[in-house]
Amino acid sequence: MEDRIIKTEYSEEMQKSFIDYAMSVIVARALPDVRDGLKPVQRRTLYDMYELGIRYDRPYRKSARIVGDTMGKYHPHGDSSIYDALVVMAQAFKKGLPLVDGHGNFGNIEGDGAAAMRYTEARLQKITQEAFLADLDKDVVDFIPNFDETETEPSVLPVKVPNLLINGSEGIAVGMATNIPPHNLGEVVDAMKAYMLNEDITTRELMQYIKGPDFPTGGIVINKDELPDIYETGAGKIRIRGKVEVEKLKGGRTGVIITEIPYTMIGANISKFLTDVAALAESKKTQDIVDISNQSSKEGIRICIELRKDADTENFINLLYKKTHLEDTFGVNMLAIADGRPETLGLKGILKAVVDFQYEVNTRKYNHLLERELEKKEIQEGLIKACNVIDLVIEILRGSKDRQMAKDCLVLGKTDGIRFKSKESQIMAAQLAFTEKQANAILEMRLYKLIGLEIEALIKEHEETLANIYRYEDILDRRESMAQVIIEELDAIKKEYSTPRRTVIENGEEAVYKEKAFEEMDVYVLLDRFGYARTIDLGTYERNTETILSESRYAICMKNNGRLALFTENGDMHSIRLPELPQGKLRDKGIPVDNVSNYDSSRDRILLAYDQALLPGTKFLFVTSRGLCKIVDGSEFETSSRRTISATKLGDGDTLVAVLPIREQLYVTLHSANGFFLRFALEDLPEQKKTAAGVRGMKLDAKDHLEEAVLTGPTDVVMLQTGTREVSVNTIKLMKRDNKGTKLR
Repeated sequence: MEDRIIKTEYSEEMQKSFIDYAMSVIVARALPDVRDGLKPVQRRTLYDMYELGIRYDRPYRKSARIVGDTMGKYHPHGDSSIYDALVVMAQAFKKGLPLVDGHGNFGNIEGDGAAAMRYTEARLQKITQEAFLADLDKDVVDFIPNFDETETEPSVLPVKVPNLLINGSEGIAVGMATNIPPHNLGEVVDAMKAYMLNEDITTRELMQYIKGPDFPTGGIVINKDELPDIYETGAGKIRIRGKVEVEKLKGGRTGVIITEIPYTMIGANISKFLTDVAALAESKKTQDIVDISNQSSKEGIRICIELRKDADTENFINLLYKKTHLEDTFGVNMLAIADGRPETLGLKGILKAVVDFQYEVNTRKYNHLLERELEKKEIQEGLIKACNVIDLVIEILRGSKDRQMAKDCLVLGKTDGIRFKSKESQIMAAQLAFTEKQANAILEMRLYKLIGLEIEALIKEHEETLANIYRYEDILDRRESMAQVIIEELDAIKKEYSTPRRTVIENGEEAVYKEKAFEEMDVYVLLDRFGYARTIDLGTYERNTETILSESRYAICMKNNGRLALFTENGDMHSIRLPELPQGKLRDKGIPVDNVSNYDSSRDRILLAYDQALLPGTKFLFVTSRGLCKIVDGSEFETSSRRTISATKLGDGDTLVAVLPIREQLYVTLHSANGFFLRFALEDLPEQKKTAAGVRGMKLDAKDHLEEAVLTGPTDVVMLQTGTREVSVNTIKLMKRDNKGTKLR
């Protein structure tokens, strides 16, 4: 047992194990190979579909079958990763060149996921079969054992085009990530041909063919001048904008129509964009928006933002570019596996790796084809030679006792044991020297091959074989000939599968949004008992004063750029910027103050709403449920942020019952839950800091607590409810602070 225990340093073992894990993730899962542009899971899925015979011209097969077969044979990492890869390869809005033909719900551009694999079906696209999986039977790539060594799989697919550029890639490994944008197939093919014809070509010269990324979602790349440096180094930031059109709608209103979105907006970011646009209206960054609607369909993106008649459309579009993801950044990091290790490659580096791979693949292909043609030539020459001496061959066959005797005569000239019609035939037979393969072909030849037309066809086929051998040897011997073959294949692929460019490349001007000069004015802030707030103009308030006062808990006249202070029973003060509140009509509901402050209506209660501009110069009375009182100067609560500040110090279990602004009142009246009332002069209370706990205003029994407090002047008539009776504050005996008070229940 001791011999099996390996003693090692813990840190060394951790380092080794982590490096092994990291390299496994980098090489075997997260990063694509520069040669075929595929990650292992993609490569294995496509190869499995090829092996299952799920071709473009055959019926679809269930995705679950493909996923299960791939997982069982080649990729033992869970079905979700395989199905996710299959789905992405079928999504035309993510891939410039979809490799899988999906049938069923494979998700959409707005972020809805694909249906479960048991519902969807798939098969290979035609280009995948012709440009990715062709020639696998010609020994063009190495086959390696699968994870349990029961099958073999290709280490790389013999892809004929630079798929890494055409479809791009994204992946996160350990300590590194790749993010390669998709490009236009026709442009990439032209650039690859240009590199093959001149390997000293520069990146800027290559960009005469590849203008820049070509995203499936279209859009506009606006930093054209920065692209050469990005493609030189393989890293940088591409700035993309959505495409916006302006339409005239009914009623004379203007419609800003978004027909193409940035590639980075695919998925949930579309709904986030709509939310961000709505937030611009709610926060009053713009008051031009009348309506927002997402009218997108299978035909394409169409997001309509309806503006007011007098809206500055250009300024509004610039606002969208500035404040939403309609203008976004695509971070380029062209990291791929090259020669077995991760490497950041520029445009020329990727093309070099792909071209070198094409020469390697074609060298192996034409060596394989040449071997097959040489075998055919050998057999054809033997059959032609046999036809010339067919009578002798038949005599040998008829005179032999078994196949081996006849074969030895054809190959070695052995005539022992064979019955010949004449001595001349035996002498001629002894001179035969067919090869092993020729002899087998002669012995297996059928009699109908002796027909004159069949012999002519054999001679013609032999001539074709000789021509093929000459052609293959020329391709293998001369690099120019092989380059021509590769270029012809590229031209054929481009002719059949290239599409027009979708993304516009230009140097766009910086979006400049001019904010309208803020017009300061008086408004009324309305806060109802449910915690919803809004503002209305003075005219609306004056016309509907009675209705507003009956429905609102607070109605405060303030400047529209001011701040509203909310004091709560938990001893906090929340600050709300009025521009964040919606300005609406009389019957508009408003928004919860929770949305524009840190106030939580489920755990706290508002005691006082006050104009924050009036806090300095105003003194406030604070009263807690345990009978503590104090006067605090309003300047203590000045703040310029939205954050919450502590307005007073509270003991455990204590809460505020009242925060009252002091104007010309002289007396304080406290009312407890057990029906005790205490009225005393306001001057009996000290002025303290907000951090002080206060002094005792009223003595309370152990099970009693204060319910309310009021401030009154000498002539004020205020009624308080206690039990079933109402009590006038003026009738309560005036006492000193810190008394138990009078019970009036």
